Amino acid sequence: MNISNIFQAGGVVMWPLLFFSVLAVALIIERIVFWQKIINRQNRTARQVLNFYRQGNVVITLDILKNNADLPIARIFLAALELEEATPEEFRLALESEAQAEIPLLKRFQNIFDTIIGLAPLLGLLGTVLGLISAFASLNIGDVGGTKTATVTSGISEALVSTASGLIVAIFTLFFANTFRGLYIRQIASIQELGGHLELLYRRYYERGDKDKSYAPTR
Repeated sequence: MNISNIFQAGGVVMWPLLFFSVLAVALIIERIVFWQKIINRQNRTARQVLNFYRQGNVVITLDILKNNADLPIARIFLAALELEEATPEEFRLALESEAQAEIPLLKRFQNIFDTIIGLAPLLGLLGTVLGLISAFASLNIGDVGGTKTATVTSGISEALVSTASGLIVAIFTLFFANTFRGLYIRQIASIQELGGHLELLYRRYYERGDKDKSYAPTR
């Protein structure tokens, strides 16, 4: 069977399965590009920011963060460091609030992936049921072993194409969805760790009363 014959054999449910497969591939590519950027730059940028901030170079710290504002960790740090004369509690709340605001971006498209994973096998099963109904409807009981039997056998095998197609779409999407979910969990842990380091540095400067080093320049 070539692709066109397989598509025809699967019946009407192959159209939504085709839509789901194209959608899944497009979203997977977007997520791969997103996570590649995060993995390659985020930790390096955060460590650099922490080193400069530890040395008291607030202006350089802010410049680095603004130049990397497309990274979640940079936006989180900026939200806290741009507060004017914040208390440690206010600083911590700013970090946590901005981190919560970044979660939807990190989990983007996860609900769509879950929908595709759940619906694709069901659509495949529906195609099989419809195919079997059509095959048995053409069966003539009095013609068992005749030409009609061969037609029914062929119809049953073709009906299974939709189930196989649905499972392929679901398995393919599930693999990448779980990979992205793992990256999200690791990223949340990294954000919490890096945010904790920044908060400790801020508290240390605040308790020392070294405001020239600990606070961002007032606007």
